[in-house]
Amino acid sequence: MFQAGDVVETDFEGFLKLLRSKTRAFVSINDHEYYITHTDGYWRVQDCETLNDKGHFTDCSELVSTVCEVVELPWICGKSLHDSFAGATVYEAVAA
Repeated sequence: MFQAGDVVETDFEGFLKLLRSKTRAFVSINDHEYYITHTDGYWRVQDCETLNDKGHFTDCSELVSTVCEVVELPWICGKSLHDSFAGATVYEAVAA
């Protein structure tokens, strides 16, 4: 399990590089925390404020094959992470 660590000061292009190299990050948008991760060959976004019956974050996006796809999915009230990035805070993902 991972948790949000230090804030990462970055622009959108730097965020894409972070995801490609680390394969995971936390993002806060409108005071709501999300976890973006690459597992089992797919990228997904998970809602950190809603847990499933196993105590894991719940998926709030479909599974996609590339980081470029996951940042363009319209899962934030019809907007993508790319559209919402200007108001986002990025956190590194650290082992809990």
